[in-house]
Amino acid sequence: MSIGIQEITLVIIVVLLLFGGKRIPELARALGRASYEFKKAKETIKKEADEIANSVKDEPEKEESSQS
Repeated sequence: MSIGIQEITLVIIVVLLLFGGKRIPELARALGRASYEFKKAKETIKKEADEIANSVKDEPEKEESSQS
């Protein structure tokens, strides 16, 4: 299922009617900032999860080497 040109046109018309031409650039900027912040937060969480996973993997190796 894909979005066709008719659906996109309808959405654009509804947005123009609801918000007007002056508010659309403000909304676009806010959406862009929100998207950037979301991606940044997602990358941070992924990085922290990878660090935790690596520390959990390394933990059994440290225990085995200390027991020997």
